[in-house]
Amino acid sequence: MGPGDPLLLTRQAMAVLGSADRVVAPTGSADEPGRAESVVLQAMPEISITRLPFDMTPDVQGGLLTRAASHREVARKLLPWLSTGEEVAFITLGDPNIYSTFSALVLALRQLGWEGAVETVPGITAFQALASRTGTVLLDGTESLSLVTALDGTTHVEEALREPDRAVVVYKGGKHLPEIAALLSSVGRLEGAVFGEHIGLEGEWTGPLAEVPEHSASYLATVIVPPLTDSEGQA
Repeated sequence: MGPGDPLLLTRQAMAVLGSADRVVAPTGSADEPGRAESVVLQAMPEISITRLPFDMTPDVQGGLLTRAASHREVARKLLPWLSTGEEVAFITLGDPNIYSTFSALVLALRQLGWEGAVETVPGITAFQALASRTGTVLLDGTESLSLVTALDGTTHVEEALREPDRAVVVYKGGKHLPEIAALLSSVGRLEGAVFGEHIGLEGEWTGPLAEVPEHSASYLATVIVPPLTDSEGQA
C-alpha cells in the first residue's frame, strides 16, 4: 500500500484489489480499521475489506512467539477461502517483501499444508517517501545502502556506519531515536540525516533529525543517513 498516502497506491495494486474475490487486512482489533485498510478505503471506498486481527506485540518484548501463534490463527481463517479457489488479496503498508507481516503469514499457510500460488505487488517504501519529502539524494555513483532496524538498540546502525560511502536507512528505531541521533553526532553524520514519522498518515512529521526533540518516537519511524561526500571528509 506504500507508506500511507493513498496517492502512492500503485495502479497495479488497485487493479489487484479491484479484481480479487476477497480483500483482507491486518488489524489490532476487529472493531477498528488498521492503517493499511484506512489507506485503501481512501483510494477505493467501494472495496469491501475483511479484517484479520493480529497480535501486535513488539519483537523485543518476547513478541516473536505470540506473533507466530497469531499468524497461524489467521492462516487457519484464510484456509477455507483459499481451499475453495478464492483469490485473496492481503493488504499491507510499504512493500510486502520488506519487514512485512505478509511473508510470515505465507509461511504459516505453508506450515498448515497450503500449496497455492503467491504473487506480490511492489509498494513504495517509507524511506523512498521520506527521501522525496525531504529532497534527500540517497545514492549516486558507486555508493551503497544498508537498511537496518533499531528495535533492540543501535548495534546494527553502528555497524552500517563504518563505511562512510554507505547510506544508512533505519527502520523501527523510534524508541531509540535520541541514542541514534547521539551516535550520528559522535561520528560526524548527524548533519544531513533526516527523520520521518507516520509518513503519509495523520500526524506526519519529516525534517532534519537534528531538529527532532530529544524523546522517543513511534514504531512507524524512519531515519535516513546519506553517504559522506568528498567535501565532508570522505577518503
